[in-house]
Amino acid sequence: MYTWEFDKKAFKEFKKLDRYVQKRMVKWLDDHIEGTENPRQWGKALEGDKKTLWRYRVGAFRMIVDIVDTEFVVLVLKTAKRNDVYKRQTKIS
Repeated sequence: MYTWEFDKKAFKEFKKLDRYVQKRMVKWLDDHIEGTENPRQWGKALEGDKKTLWRYRVGAFRMIVDIVDTEFVVLVLKTAKRNDVYKRQTKIS
């Protein structure tokens, strides 16, 4: 059974989002990821140099995550609006 958590840097960025958006994303993670046996069923794999990462869509927002199978953890690496999540090419992994 999988659980989820934020990367330290991602949590700092997440706190800058609107309170309503934060609640919506946490609720989505709790409903879909917490306790699931296959977190990949809800997302899409990224391509190119980030092909080990996955994305989840929550309304107009995206979450970039790393699924750590050895620890049964979905690690949230970045949250942002759909238009902005891929723009800045900062190191996600």
